[in-house]
Amino acid sequence: MIEIPSDLHPQLVPLAFLLGRWTGAGVHDFPGAEQCNFGQEVVFSHDGRPFLAYTSYTWVLDAEGNKVRPLENETGFWRIDAERKVDITLTRDEGVAEIWTGELAPDKPQIDLVTDAVARLAGAPDYSGGKRLYGYVNGDLMWVGEKSTPSVELRPYMSAHLKKVPDPREWIGDLKDLPDDGIAFFK
Repeated sequence: MIEIPSDLHPQLVPLAFLLGRWTGAGVHDFPGAEQCNFGQEVVFSHDGRPFLAYTSYTWVLDAEGNKVRPLENETGFWRIDAERKVDITLTRDEGVAEIWTGELAPDKPQIDLVTDAVARLAGAPDYSGGKRLYGYVNGDLMWVGEKSTPSVELRPYMSAHLKKVPDPREWIGDLKDLPDDGIAFFK
């Protein structure tokens, strides 16, 4: 179920399905880069203003699913207008800043995006632009990213399946119903 916080800016209601902390795993594969499985944590939050704050941390996973090392991190701000146009400002730890634009589908929680502008530091890896698709499917957040460089045409390079992490503030009230000693609960 999608909950809409009472202090969410009204303009952001169509993006409420993104709110929260999400974790999961995915696949990374791009020519010239390490092919691997990765773990991911994404947080979408708000402070009452007309944008969502976004952070994403990814890390390489070994064959047993253990964290090996960081993969890529990004942070940004998501906005939506009355016509369901979505705009994102995004920066990545490898020295890339991007403007993404797209739209929220009219009849489902799905967002199609494409880069509108890309700026890179001199030492950043080659990157020309990309596309992303985010979807809320059966309570999970799924996404696929495509990217291009001067030498590689646009192609999928990352995708992930994320589950929402419960917020303890949502269920802490239920603890009052537990027995005082806590042990009786398990008998």
